[in-house]
Amino acid sequence: MADIDEIIGNFAILDDWDDRYRYLIELGRELPPLAEAAHSDANKVQGCASQVWLDTTVRPNGAGGPVLTFAGDSDAHIVRGLIAILFAVYSGKSAREILNTDAVKLFEGMGLREHLTPQRSNGFRSMVERIRSDARAALAATSSLIDLVSRLAAQRAPGVRTPSGRR
Repeated sequence: MADIDEIIGNFAILDDWDDRYRYLIELGRELPPLAEAAHSDANKVQGCASQVWLDTTVRPNGAGGPVLTFAGDSDAHIVRGLIAILFAVYSGKSAREILNTDAVKLFEGMGLREHLTPQRSNGFRSMVERIRSDARAALAATSSLIDLVSRLAAQRAPGVRTPSGRR
């Protein structure tokens, strides 16, 4: 799958919006198939006119915080292309990187907002918010785990300070 810099470069080369739409559809075709079990209500993105599913995998990465990877699908070809763009921006990144990256600004910079229907633009924002929500949840879970480990360490060795400075 193309990285986001390659996608932006290809968009810049293509002058005609029909060519850009075709490229967007081609990006969507390159998405790996989403497992049938992942086409669930829990993975369905609310706020999209088309049906969209995002499946998030979180893995720990030590001090770097959790890293999120995504799989997805839609019943609309253009939306699959938008999913591919989002994955190029966000998949394989840490939760903090995801929260610090403005995909909507990138979307607008590529001219997509002006050339897609308002429903598609709103759906794109819904997908971004879902990804950001998953990143916030992954950070919160990591923070809770660190607090739990700190409390357990404090119980085992009274008077010994944990890395967070707690007793």
